[in-house]
Amino acid sequence: MSSLPEGTLREARIDVGAIADNVRHLRRVIGVPVMAVVKAEGYGHGAVRSALAALAGGAERLGVADIAEGVALRRAGITAPILAWLHAPGASFVEAATHDIAVGVSSMAQLRAAADAASARRPVLVHLKLETGLGRNGIAPAQWPGAVAEAVRLERAGAIRVEGLFSHLSNTSPEDDEAALCAFEEGVAAARELGLAPALRHIAATQAALSMPEARLDCVRLGIGIYGLSPFEDRGPETLGLRPAMTLRGSVAAVRRVPKGQGVSYGYTYRTTGPTTLALVPLGYADGVPRAASGRAHVAIGGARYRIAGRVAMDQFVVDVGDDPVQVGDEVVLFGDGARGVPTAQEWAEAADTINYEIVTRIGPRVPRSEVAS
Repeated sequence: MSSLPEGTLREARIDVGAIADNVRHLRRVIGVPVMAVVKAEGYGHGAVRSALAALAGGAERLGVADIAEGVALRRAGITAPILAWLHAPGASFVEAATHDIAVGVSSMAQLRAAADAASARRPVLVHLKLETGLGRNGIAPAQWPGAVAEAVRLERAGAIRVEGLFSHLSNTSPEDDEAALCAFEEGVAAARELGLAPALRHIAATQAALSMPEARLDCVRLGIGIYGLSPFEDRGPETLGLRPAMTLRGSVAAVRRVPKGQGVSYGYTYRTTGPTTLALVPLGYADGVPRAASGRAHVAIGGARYRIAGRVAMDQFVVDVGDDPVQVGDEVVLFGDGARGVPTAQEWAEAADTINYEIVTRIGPRVPRSEVAS
């Protein structure tokens, strides 16, 4: 039978002990301060619980995408340094300044908006981002000297304090990442020549932090690794000393004995090959279960694995359990810690032709999160 609370159709169980242990382990292996990235509701795990667990594991800072995510952490009572780096056009940084949230700056306009948000009480904390080849945000190399000179002027005027310089790697190849790191180091050298020498330089996320020691610099931004998932296609979390923190599960909602030739779910992409039992699982693409994994991904019921039969629907999917004695109420594990014999987020990613980041992050708000600490 299922260990889910009575009346619960579905649940994502979050092991905050695993998050703390993962941070502790990575901090020890990498050897530099950690910025734990808890954007997008902590990659689907819950931003506040993930932040608290990461800080308990030794993270010194927190990273989020936008200011609203940072404000939510502050309102939850979190006082650790926070960096937010993605902003709407024309955004004001007053709220960031009010809540002592550092802002990533990717343009001259954002730099001036940060200065405009300053108060007599304190300057606005800024991390200048240099574009080093990813083709997204960041100050272009040609505009870098002008932006740095303006940052020096504003810092001397007391409007901003440049706390860091940063960029982002593409993880395309060692050669591409080395070129980006070289471009970043050239940008840092240019900034120093112009009189800017902040305490933090950061460019590495989990993958580079583990595979490219020269990119660790003063701080690393760890995202997927703190949740116990691997950023490498050819290496599982167990090879990195990590434990997955999320277990997605549900309870069998119905069982049905059917004859040979029974069509299953929309489009009848699956038909039974003989008399068999079908089990209904009450999670679907509205909950973040990828429809692309239809007919490919597996779940675990009672220690056995079963492939999804037919298409994943909005609220449910079906598995063919053959003659096994599956009953209503039995626990169904979609993914979790592979060391426990259940499918993993990586396996689901492969089934859906995507990455494990997406599998955990896309789990929707209709799925309650419960918290354990192992």
